[in-house]
Amino acid sequence: MTSLLIHGGTIVRPTGDERADLLIDEGTIREVNVRTTGPRKLLAADQTIEANGQLLFPGFIDAHVHFREPGMEQKGTMESESQSAVAGGVTVVCDMPNTNPPTVSIAALKEKVRIAESIFACDIRFFFGVTQREHLQELQRLCSDVSLAPLRARCCGVKLYLDHSTGNQKVDQDIVHDIFHTCAELQLPIVAHCEDPVLNARAAKLNARDDIATHSVIRAPESEQRAITTAVEIAKETGAHLHVAHLSTKRGVELIAQAKSDGLSVTCEVAPHHLFLSTEDYEELGSFAKMNPPLRTPDHCEALWHGIENGTIDCVASDHAPHTLEEKQVSPSLKAPSGVPGVETMIPLLLTVAAGRWPHPQHRAFAPKLLYTDIRRLCFDNPNRIFSLGLNMIEQGSPANLVLVNPEEEWELQGSHLHSKCGWTPYEGWKVTGKATVVGRW
Repeated sequence: MTSLLIHGGTIVRPTGDERADLLIDEGTIREVNVRTTGPRKLLAADQTIEANGQLLFPGFIDAHVHFREPGMEQKGTMESESQSAVAGGVTVVCDMPNTNPPTVSIAALKEKVRIAESIFACDIRFFFGVTQREHLQELQRLCSDVSLAPLRARCCGVKLYLDHSTGNQKVDQDIVHDIFHTCAELQLPIVAHCEDPVLNARAAKLNARDDIATHSVIRAPESEQRAITTAVEIAKETGAHLHVAHLSTKRGVELIAQAKSDGLSVTCEVAPHHLFLSTEDYEELGSFAKMNPPLRTPDHCEALWHGIENGTIDCVASDHAPHTLEEKQVSPSLKAPSGVPGVETMIPLLLTVAAGRWPHPQHRAFAPKLLYTDIRRLCFDNPNRIFSLGLNMIEQGSPANLVLVNPEEEWELQGSHLHSKCGWTPYEGWKVTGKATVVGRW
């Protein structure tokens, strides 16, 4: 392996930017030579990247992906979706349990880890699913059996579906409190898909329409809000760490802010599609804009951006959920599966906002504020801490898990040029500013 010098890049740190030269050898950062006004040490390597004007980040984390393997390889595989992740600057992902078979047993987790061991594109961690009591028993054995410690190290938390979504992994309501108690004891975060099954079922029963916009009516904002309220109450009772997945409503942001103010161990994430798309996009995108929770009206989008600005929202995670074009193009469109790809487009979309631009070609109601340090906080620092991923900062002796960003490069998102196996994106034709390239990892 040849040595690599990244010359003149600017490291984006939580405390401020730092211009430096980085020497990488055998996959490790050997030197971080901070540039000062005085004499500086000259470094040499077999290969040099001139990085003046470019930004250096730790490899970004996407803490919510559905890589579909095993069981749904026609949509995506760990290999194809990892290539998509790295093409977007993401080097670590946390994969959800709704595969076939679902990751609700030690055997299923072991098989996923086995597949992932042959994937070199990115580091894949896994959430454990619990829908029935025997799954909870498996989780307890995973965390108590010393011989399973290497397997446990690949598990980043527990995923809880409070209502059905893709994969139909809705939890048995009789064991929800037990799951929270167990996770509190095991010090495992619970990632909750917060939609209320009673409200959703009632709305679906009353619905007589089949147009795609009805999806946002059937799974209304009140459904998310009630589920978050319930989950926060249980977290308060049990002391478990609750992480609310793909937050989508204004009231949801307020509930998370209140929980934090009350001193509870509650965090949350938002998906790019809830930041950049709204119900106004159904006419253009049809079923390609269908996901759970669904798109909301623009006022909810604005509230999510404010939640990022004031620190209520901890992470941005893509909820990358590829489906084939054929599946998405069914008629009526309301029958299409929920989910959109996003692991490759998440960072470019955020970089565009940090560059002071807005990528949506049609709809813009306000101007969100986002700094490059915010992207690091949302897509590295916070997910690394919340899910105990143990990833290193950019420092001497650390693995060279780096992303070099050209903040001025302009390009166009095209599904046919992206790397996900599904071959499409809801952001088709959008102009973005900022290109992320993974360097020094291999």
